[in-house]
Amino acid sequence: MKHLGFLSLLMIWVVSRTCLVGCKKPVSINVGVVFSFDSVIGRAAKPAMEAANSDINESPTILNGVDFNLIMKDANCNAFLGSIEAYQVIEQEVVAIIGPQSSSIAHMVSSIANSLQVPLVSYAATDPSLSARQFPFFVRTVQSDSSQMNVMASLVDFYGWKEVIAIYVDDDYGRNGIAALNDELDKRMAKSFYRLPLPLHFVQSDIVALLKESKLLGPHVYIVHVNPDPQLRIFAAAEMLQMMTNDYVWFATDWLSTTIDSFAPVNRTALRVLQGVVGLRQHIPKSNQKKDFMSRWRMMQQKGSAKSELNAYGLCAYDTVWTVAHSIDKYIKDGNNFTFSLSGKLNDTKTSQLHLEKLKVFDGGAILLEHIMNTSFSGLTGQVRFGSDRNIVTSGYDVINIDKMAVHTVGYWSDIFGFSVSPRETLRGTKKRHSELDQKLGSVTWPGGKTERPRGWVIADEERPLRVGVPHRASFVEFVMELNGTRKIVGYCIDVFTEALKFIPYNVPYKFEFFGDGQSNPNYNDLVKMVADNVFDAAVGDIAIVKNRTEMVDFSQPYVMTGLVIVAPIHNTKSSAWVFLKPFTTDMWCMTAGGFFIIAVVIWILEHRVNDDFRGPPRRQLVTMVMFSFSTLFKTNQEVTVSSLGRMVMVVWLFLLMVITSSYTANLTSILTVQQLSSPVTGIDSLIANRWPIGYQVGSFAYGYLSETLSIHTSRLVKLHTPEEYETALRLGPDHGGVAAIVDELTYVELFLSKRTDFGIIGQPFTKSGWGFAFQRGSVLADDMSTAILKLSETGKLQEIHARWFCKMGCPGQRRAKSEPNQLHLASFWGLYLLCGVITLAALLVFMLRMVRQYVRYRRRQMKLHRPSSSVRTTTGCSQVIFNFFDFIDEKEEAIKNMFMQCEINPVPETPTSSTT
Repeated sequence: MKHLGFLSLLMIWVVSRTCLVGCKKPVSINVGVVFSFDSVIGRAAKPAMEAANSDINESPTILNGVDFNLIMKDANCNAFLGSIEAYQVIEQEVVAIIGPQSSSIAHMVSSIANSLQVPLVSYAATDPSLSARQFPFFVRTVQSDSSQMNVMASLVDFYGWKEVIAIYVDDDYGRNGIAALNDELDKRMAKSFYRLPLPLHFVQSDIVALLKESKLLGPHVYIVHVNPDPQLRIFAAAEMLQMMTNDYVWFATDWLSTTIDSFAPVNRTALRVLQGVVGLRQHIPKSNQKKDFMSRWRMMQQKGSAKSELNAYGLCAYDTVWTVAHSIDKYIKDGNNFTFSLSGKLNDTKTSQLHLEKLKVFDGGAILLEHIMNTSFSGLTGQVRFGSDRNIVTSGYDVINIDKMAVHTVGYWSDIFGFSVSPRETLRGTKKRHSELDQKLGSVTWPGGKTERPRGWVIADEERPLRVGVPHRASFVEFVMELNGTRKIVGYCIDVFTEALKFIPYNVPYKFEFFGDGQSNPNYNDLVKMVADNVFDAAVGDIAIVKNRTEMVDFSQPYVMTGLVIVAPIHNTKSSAWVFLKPFTTDMWCMTAGGFFIIAVVIWILEHRVNDDFRGPPRRQLVTMVMFSFSTLFKTNQEVTVSSLGRMVMVVWLFLLMVITSSYTANLTSILTVQQLSSPVTGIDSLIANRWPIGYQVGSFAYGYLSETLSIHTSRLVKLHTPEEYETALRLGPDHGGVAAIVDELTYVELFLSKRTDFGIIGQPFTKSGWGFAFQRGSVLADDMSTAILKLSETGKLQEIHARWFCKMGCPGQRRAKSEPNQLHLASFWGLYLLCGVITLAALLVFMLRMVRQYVRYRRRQMKLHRPSSSVRTTTGCSQVIFNFFDFIDEKEEAIKNMFMQCEINPVPETPTSSTT
């Protein structure tokens, strides 16, 4: 038993000695720090990291007894010097490197860190191309520019702008950041994105030249992505060039907020040049820890250890030091040693003057990197933890607006809630995803002091007017022409364009430039292509809107509706012997004739008892009825109506006849005066079926339509230049070297026919199109011009312009071959016929009621005069009563009155009654 106890003690002693030798706790730990001391970020980061170093060494809860030592080296804002300083700190066997703040230096130092397996933790290198796949030992404790550019693109999209100019410094930080912005804008369907790089060490003249160049591009929405600049040179130059006015929009990435936050209170007057600028600032939640550190910072400023105001990168630098310290503490507690070994690859490079063989690989670098990635604690910037991409989990951004030399926070952005007027931490748990309808920002004051959203673009200005190409035509010059060699361009299309510009709510300076030599009509497809190729900004003229052109440019609303038509020689047709029947349709003739007979019967009924002209033998009465009715048409009737009802019916009938005869006369006159056209060409089908030559205007799309769409062989197509050539070719005809017909747009043909009567349009237009103004793809002027053209049409101005150019001698009429003229239909007069019929029927009804009443009275008088004895009863049949009634009506009115008077003179004697006594 004694031997067993001794052996147990011996084993415990051996194990404890082995652990003490293998897990030896270091006395101090070196961590390298490479950054630019004399920079906006460096002046805040250096005292912040020194404060963190002091707090770590004084804290009993971390690195228990191990001295945490920061070895700081100045990169002097130079990639080469920064790389040398990185080599120097690595030679001192540092276990991690903090920094650098420059993305360009970070690219070089990351390659060194990867080779030596030393974790590189940066608090300021925001270049999104610094990825974990390329640099596995690179860790970022600040938000990447990929996140910031997502916010910036969302901000531009929030206000509805689609064209943007980006000004950036031409290094890895600037180029890669703007590339990320371009990707985000593409996701939001931005139309134009212009990149304007500045030299790495730019001066004022570089800025002025670049801003002048930008004014020629069109968009007035700028995004500035440069390094922090205390002099704010870009905005000072913009103000000098009057580019901080109402027409401009200026955005800035977080470099601006970093610069502003670094200003001392006495330097806040410099914010005057930033009036209306909108920027981003890394969101740092409010906390007591941050509040205490801000108080401590002010004390450090009083002591002289901090010479700058604190900015977001200074807070990130403080948390970065703590991040490295926490991971080292975990590394030590896990029993890991800090050992370094020589690299075989570096030892083989003995001829190098850099003495790379002295550099050693950190054996525990991968383990320390894993501890860094697993770090999670509450720092000055909020909760510090890392994602799978080895970037710190973003806490969002503040949207700031500079107004009246003060910085205002107008909203917040987070990847969960999007834009809101409350910070993310106050919205936690309310919803999981954001929608466009939920996006909100506070009121923004833009450059110039206005709160209304600026337009954000300009089509043209006095320095760069709109380049408008116009066709230099040789024929039909009324549409576009040069005024008597004065270089002044006028015409119908020009007038429409200039009048439409008056309805556009902004100024559009422009200059016309001729396209073509004026000796022959130019090719309009080439003109449209020059707009698409940015030779012209727009094209104005008689430009037909056809499919292949709409694929290259955007067109305005058509200001002329047109189409391809056929014009051919015409001949007068002889008038028909029955032309007088053409004004009315058959139904109309039948109804009119029926009306005459109905009126004849009604007037005879109403006048027969009171008018001697309507009495006599039956043959005479029939002739009188017919002659009276038809004589009303010529107002030659000798008979005069006597009864009131007859006169009322005649008034309505005469009014109806007046309207019908006037309409008949007008329509017959039109038929006899309008020229009826005839031609062997009946339409486009007859042209295709025959082998006749067909003329077309040079430069028109008619050639392509006839040859490609209708498959007419090109040998049949004859090009013509002028209206005079049109006329000559049509008069010669297909058998004498001319053409059978010409296919051209309706507007040209109307102008051609306005001065010629021997030609006419055959059939209807067989294509539908219009003329419009061409603009570059995505141009907002196309939409605004369309609205202006609609307003021109609604106000009648478009018609006035057309009349001013083409109606001096009468507007060009369309001479179309028609089978029949427009006839007058019964539907046009049914109201009058209905009125006349109702009044006639009412008069006839009143007459019959009067006759029945008189007949009843008459029968009663008769019965009293010839009353039979009480014992005798007389009965009269129904048919006898009807015959008696018609006999009564046939009597004259005077005879009936005499009967009533006789009854009153000879009253009926009373029959004596017998009395009983």
